[in-house]
Amino acid sequence: MAADTPFANLSDDVVLNIFGKLEDDPRNWARLACVSTKFSSLIRHTCCKNKCSQTIPSVVSDLLPAAPSPFAAAPPGGWASLHKLAVCCPGLLHAGILLENSDFGLERELGPDENYHVSPRLFTHTTPSTSQADGNNNDSESVPISSSDRSWTLFDDLYYDTVYDTSESHGQTEINVEQHKNVKTGGCSIRRGCESQFPVFKRRKICRSLRSHLASGIWNLSREQGNKLLASRFRGDCLYICDWPGCVHTEEKRNYMLFRGVFKNFKKSRVWRTINDGNRSKVDLNCAFCSCNQTWDLHSAFCLRRVFGYHDDGDPVVRAYVCENGHVSGAWTDWPLYT
Repeated sequence: MAADTPFANLSDDVVLNIFGKLEDDPRNWARLACVSTKFSSLIRHTCCKNKCSQTIPSVVSDLLPAAPSPFAAAPPGGWASLHKLAVCCPGLLHAGILLENSDFGLERELGPDENYHVSPRLFTHTTPSTSQADGNNNDSESVPISSSDRSWTLFDDLYYDTVYDTSESHGQTEINVEQHKNVKTGGCSIRRGCESQFPVFKRRKICRSLRSHLASGIWNLSREQGNKLLASRFRGDCLYICDWPGCVHTEEKRNYMLFRGVFKNFKKSRVWRTINDGNRSKVDLNCAFCSCNQTWDLHSAFCLRRVFGYHDDGDPVVRAYVCENGHVSGAWTDWPLYT
């Protein structure tokens, strides 16, 4: 935004008042954050804080660390991360569904995944203007970014969702199973260059499934849902999880009910002590909500309830990953029916 435009001369209070009129759809703020660094800063530090305090006040008061001044307090990862966690589904990629777990039949369900670990394009960033202007750009046009900004940001995801989603209502979801099957059976690996092989309407389905997007269902976080996830010895830990069933993704063999959540005082929790004392290895899976580049697998760390088992093809009934800021991404599946 040019500095000599009349809009640039408006005071922050006036700008924030205008932004407040557009808060019903998070994609409005995503668009505005791309206009200038001033808008981005106001949205990240003021708008997101006010919105979270209005929509999830009990969660905000519980997550805020003790600070000398209320203005200095912020949840782990910042206000933009908490706002994104409240309204965004992590997507199949960040929920760990596309990770190679000894194959486990995932390649048969979701398409080839052999390029997941070796493709650096998963962690490169393309500017929204480039993505919008030319949907057929090749991989060489991806712009690498610094490690601190390597994960998808709130505005990357929601702006991307805006570009490819024709709906302006988060209550409307795209569920076209036959269309989705056609996309997956095309043998496309998970990278941006493959998107150009499909028409725009199919490309939109790929983008919304793999990466973060506006979540379907109620935008809320509940500690009761978190208690259902953790093993009994971790019931003293406070984990907020979105309301059941989360954001439902329909795949070939089963439905994945993707959830997101956040720990209170994660570094003081028993889950963290278990991970740290057990010297658990990190997984090369970016957090969907902050800049953390690696996460821990709560399933392999035996932090989830023991009753959660596996399907007959090896796919776990529940999977969950947590980053250093305590942000959790994962997925439930239907219980297997044993005969």
